[in-house]
Amino acid sequence: MTYEIRPAAPHDVPEIVAMVHELAEYERSAAECTLTEQALAANLFADHPAVHAHVAADGQTYAGFALWFLNYSTWTGTHGIYLEDLFVRPQHRGAGLGKRLLAELARLCVERGYHRLQWWVLDWNPATEFYRGLGAVPMDEWTVWRLDGEALPGLAAGLPIPYDDPGPDRAEGR
Repeated sequence: MTYEIRPAAPHDVPEIVAMVHELAEYERSAAECTLTEQALAANLFADHPAVHAHVAADGQTYAGFALWFLNYSTWTGTHGIYLEDLFVRPQHRGAGLGKRLLAELARLCVERGYHRLQWWVLDWNPATEFYRGLGAVPMDEWTVWRLDGEALPGLAAGLPIPYDDPGPDRAEGR
């Protein structure tokens, strides 16, 4: 089959949501994935969408997708693309679709004057070698931080946040 890489359309939403859930299963976090068709459609096709998607599809067969949004670099003074999810269904891997999806996002970066295309990858994911083969490099010196759960509304409301880990500075009395 010949798969077309194209921007997502409203009729693609059910398959994209299904693939997001397949990705969550693959990443061992299916219980955390609560995405619905309604939520994705509302975000992808809003008047001024903040999230975008491309699909690899041939008629009614969907092989993969890339879901992304813009970020911004104060170092370069330009936007970039942050790839939230890249997924190719297992039966379609090895056909170059992941590379084609990434190449389309790279093309958008170049066309729009963006200087970066970046994403996170789980350390155990065998795709790291695929990404290295494309010329991507891991940002090993950076640590991802997240504020969510009870801490997010707590901080927003100015509530004290319990902190159990003393860290190296506190542990040594600094």
